[in-house]
Amino acid sequence: MKEDHLALNTILYCGRWEETLRFYRKLLDHPGDWLAEWFVEFSISETARLSVADESRASIQSAGGKGLTLSIRVRNIDREWARMQEAGLVPGAIRRHPWGAKVFYLYDPEENRIEIWTPG
Repeated sequence: MKEDHLALNTILYCGRWEETLRFYRKLLDHPGDWLAEWFVEFSISETARLSVADESRASIQSAGGKGLTLSIRVRNIDREWARMQEAGLVPGAIRRHPWGAKVFYLYDPEENRIEIWTPG
C-alpha cells in the first residue's frame, strides 16, 4: 500500500439506520464526529473511522451482516464488556482464543458481527 494512504473509513449502509446509529453510539461511547441527516462518522483512532449511512438515502444497500466482522482491539476487555452490558448491549461471554487473545462478540441491528479483543 502506498505511504500516502493515511486513513481508513469503513462505511456500514443500514436499512435500520436509526437503531444502528443508536447502537454504535453506545458501543463506541461517542455521539459521532461528523453528522449529517443520513450519515454519521465516528473517529476510532487518528487513522481509522467508522461511518453509519442510511441506505434509503444512498446508492448502496445494506449487506445484512453477510461477510463482515468489525474487529476492535481494546486495552481492558473486562471493562469494555461491563460498559457494553451497562449500556444495554448484549455482549457474548469473554473467552480465550487458542492463540491466547481474549475475545467476545456482539451483533449490531444490521447483523454485522463485532469482535472485541485484547492480546493474551
